[in-house]
Amino acid sequence: MLIFSLSGCFGSGGEPIPDLASVSGVVTLDGAPLDGAKIIFEPQQVSDNGRRHTSSATTESDGAYTLEYNSEASGATQGTHKVMISKMPDDPEQAGEQLVPAKYNNETELTAEVKEGDNTFNFDL
Repeated sequence: MLIFSLSGCFGSGGEPIPDLASVSGVVTLDGAPLDGAKIIFEPQQVSDNGRRHTSSATTESDGAYTLEYNSEASGATQGTHKVMISKMPDDPEQAGEQLVPAKYNNETELTAEVKEGDNTFNFDL
């Protein structure tokens, strides 16, 4: 029984899961829902173990997303996050091309302040 109660406190890597806040929202590009985009929240504060554990999601057909911390926990750590959004084309002949402007992914200008409780961040790109 003790093993079961401890298993909920640790992630798959054996590290404790920090306090997480729920994060969801909708991503649009030029006013249309962005389906199949990858959204990553990267904390700007280093955790107690010296790491920055990102949370991520893939948008649904309506552009909606809900962040996952890992396969066992939803949400993101509290604090300031750099937000990166990317989307590759479905056409294999366009492989490697990015559909989202660089200022929203590898050169991102997006940030979000995750607070305790439920957080909604909509991104209109």
